[in-house]
Amino acid sequence: MITIGRQCGSAGRKIGMKLAEELGIKCYDKELLSLAAKHSGLCEELFETHDEKPTSSFLYSLVMDTYSLGYTTSAYMDMPINHKVFLAQFDAIKKLAMEESCVIVGRCADYALADYPNTTTVFICGDEKDRIAYLKEIYQMNDAQAKDTMIKTDKKRASYYNYYSSKKWGDAKSYDLCINSSAVGYDGAVKLIRAFAEAKQEWKK
Repeated sequence: MITIGRQCGSAGRKIGMKLAEELGIKCYDKELLSLAAKHSGLCEELFETHDEKPTSSFLYSLVMDTYSLGYTTSAYMDMPINHKVFLAQFDAIKKLAMEESCVIVGRCADYALADYPNTTTVFICGDEKDRIAYLKEIYQMNDAQAKDTMIKTDKKRASYYNYYSSKKWGDAKSYDLCINSSAVGYDGAVKLIRAFAEAKQEWKK
């Protein structure tokens, strides 16, 4: 299992997809929403609405206490929908880890798989000018729109990650490997992740 956290515009998804293609495995990003919806019975639109969005109205401990009790308890029934969405994704990620090797982009996957020894956790960052250029190209934005999107998306991802996990988004201590895609390029990032994952697996034998 390889998980990829990413700054907006750093091409984390692109790198993840290229990595998965080279390894002959699947890359899950938005696809996780469909899986989680299917397993949980919740409407897929709910997952798209609440995808990687932070919350601050309820305590994280309440969520995880309920997770340990299962989905039929009254606590789960009364839980806010964004927590139900998080738990369903959490479950879908763990289920994937039991069934196949894959690359998972975002969604606190590194935290969900913290107890899985064959997991390599990666964070992709990039220089601001390169990230803005990437967003402009992908989404046909101007400089101001790209910068605004980048700042808001990173803030949202950080809030979500920091709220639901016990770690800090983008902090080197939270991951096995941090890569600046501006420094090594997309292909270079793929090479580094592959080499690191293989070295980690060898070391842990």
